[in-house]
Amino acid sequence: MSDEQEIILSELNDEELVEQMFDDLYDGMKEEIEEGVNILLERGWEPYRILTEALVGGMTIVGADFRDGILFVPEVLLAAGAMKGGMAILKPLLAETGAPRVGKMVIGTVKGDIHDIGQNLVTMMMEGAGFEVMNIGINNPVENYIDAAKEFDADIVGMSALLTTTMPYMKIVIDSMVEKGIRDDYVIMVGGAPLNEEFGKAIGADAYCRDAAVAVEMAKDFMGRKHNSLSA
Repeated sequence: MSDEQEIILSELNDEELVEQMFDDLYDGMKEEIEEGVNILLERGWEPYRILTEALVGGMTIVGADFRDGILFVPEVLLAAGAMKGGMAILKPLLAETGAPRVGKMVIGTVKGDIHDIGQNLVTMMMEGAGFEVMNIGINNPVENYIDAAKEFDADIVGMSALLTTTMPYMKIVIDSMVEKGIRDDYVIMVGGAPLNEEFGKAIGADAYCRDAAVAVEMAKDFMGRKHNSLSA
């Protein structure tokens, strides 16, 4: 940055700093995000306020541009990496302050399928929206989903498949949950290239998400309704 004036984050006021953090998140600048988080903490910002206003605020822009085809997977992964840097500083502080959580999700690719780029992206975008996510990886049999959902006290169970041959396994997981009488304890979201809306309905999922941005919007919507029904 020889010709440009180097931006000194600590010289910006709060509003300018948050705007700059939006830009830095968008560009995947991890060190700058970490510095920004630390500056806001020094200025007495609550960890939850930094999470929602600076980090989630910035990732919302990233998510919208990803949905609209302006950003692509590599850029989103960079942004998510920068977000993670900021989150690493805030996580222990959020735990101490007992910040309200948006919700908890278990996600993984189903048995027989070893694709994980899509669900890793969903994991990062969901964390970017303030959810806690347990990613159980690839090739998951029924028991993995059920055990993880119970252990993590999940609100949402997400299943991913990239092969037409592994798609039917999603129904096996849902049917097993029905048999065990726990199906209604979770919102079940499914996604992956070969799936569509009709398939999601046919197997009894609550939602089919065509991409990570949609998954986040739907998850927020479900959690909003759940909180409203609990307080009603």
